[in-house]
Amino acid sequence: MARQRARIAFSDAAAKQVEAITSETELHALDRALVVISVDPEAGEPLPDYPAQPRLREYTDTVESVRLLYWTSALGTVIVVAFVEV
Repeated sequence: MARQRARIAFSDAAAKQVEAITSETELHALDRALVVISVDPEAGEPLPDYPAQPRLREYTDTVESVRLLYWTSALGTVIVVAFVEV
């Protein structure tokens, strides 16, 4: 049985960053990156200077030029995006 996608939530700061995006191309690139981490919350790399839980992770898509900083809930069912760069 396939695993369900994790639900995506945004911190207040990340939500403001997303609201500021006006380019359809950038929105499409962001959507693609969000799908990747919702399907596989472990897709990003853990940031080494953050040993405490929840572990902050970084996902970078160099093709789409998107960078996300995020953490997951204990069961990996919710991903909180803390920073968005497109």
